[in-house]
Order: sequence, then structure tokens, then C-alpha cells
Amino acid sequence: MKSAIIASLVASAAAFAPAQVGRASSAVSMDLSGELGAQMPLGGFDPLGVMKDADQEKFDLYRECEIVHGRVAMLAVTGYLTTYAGVRFPGAEEVPAGFPAVQWLVNTDQGHLIIPQMLATFLIATIINRDASEITGVKPAFPGDYRNGKLDFGWDKFDEKTKLRKRAIELNNGRAAQMGILGLMTHEAIGNVATILPLAN
Repeated sequence: MKSAIIASLVASAAAFAPAQVGRASSAVSMDLSGELGAQMPLGGFDPLGVMKDADQEKFDLYRECEIVHGRVAMLAVTGYLTTYAGVRFPGAEEVPAGFPAVQWLVNTDQGHLIIPQMLATFLIATIINRDASEITGVKPAFPGDYRNGKLDFGWDKFDEKTKLRKRAIELNNGRAAQMGILGLMTHEAIGNVATILPLAN
């Protein structure tokens, strides 16, 4: 039991460790040890052998999926913690936090008005947050690069080392957030969120 606890603590701590940054490989049999995000103690972690016979295109697709899921998870954790702290948009003060918010949306007249607005927002955000190289002619610099020649916020002013470091930070924060939102949802289902979140109402 103690070894299982220690192993889970080491794995959790690894999500916050700085990533080893390396150059992408285009070999048919992927060597993940030099890829962005491969970090100690696991290095290029692929226990199911998904990348065993992968090429660079498949790796880039999976990396893009990982980045997108990480971005969504970071927003989810932020939203979860914010609503549990009692912060609400004006007019939404009675909306409960966590899973009860879904029931509130389904069972109230105000919730029925909000659902189409949420779906439209998700649809627009999904359309905007995609590679539009076929339309703009601007090729993404890396998987998950959705600037499409329009948004920059100073990215092009960074040197290559800083860009790789920032990409590794985003990747690792996304990994931690995916575990974080899963943990928050699990604790809410168990019923002990108030124990782990002092701000829970």
C-alpha cells in the first residue's frame, strides 16, 4: 500500500517537473525520449505502444489532441474552482457549482435559455480554435498552433529556446489540468469536495 502511494505521488509530481525539450524525430519507429514533453522520471511514456509504428504525422495528430484536451482541462479547472469560490456572472447567482449545475440547466426555464447560448459559444470557439491553413495559407509552426497568421501576442518576438520552453510549460500544465479536473469530478461524485476545497459552498 505504501509503495502504491509513493508511486502515485512521484507520478503526480512529475506533471509539474520541467520538461526536457528536444527536436522532433521523423523516424517510422518513434523515439519519444527526445520529444517535447518527455520528462523524468518516465521519459517518452507510451505504455500501450500506441506510437510503436507511428510516423511524424500520427505523432503530430496525437500531440495536437493532447494540447487541445489540455487547454480545455485548464479552462475546466479554472471554471470549477471559480464557481466553487462563489464567483458568478451577474444574473447567475443561484446557479449551483459542480454537477448540480447540469441539473439546474435541464430543469429550469432560465437554464433552457442558457443551453443554446452555451452550444453556440462552444461551436464558435471550436471553429475559431482550429488550424485554418487551407483558408489562410499560413502553415502552423507546430501542432496546436492556431494563430493562423492573425493572433500573435508577441510570440514571434521570442527566441526558439523560449518558444520551446513555453510550449513545454503549456503541455505540462495541460497534463496536470487533465488529472486535476478528473480528480475534482471524482471527489464531487464521492461527496467530499468540501473537504479538499476550503472555499466550497
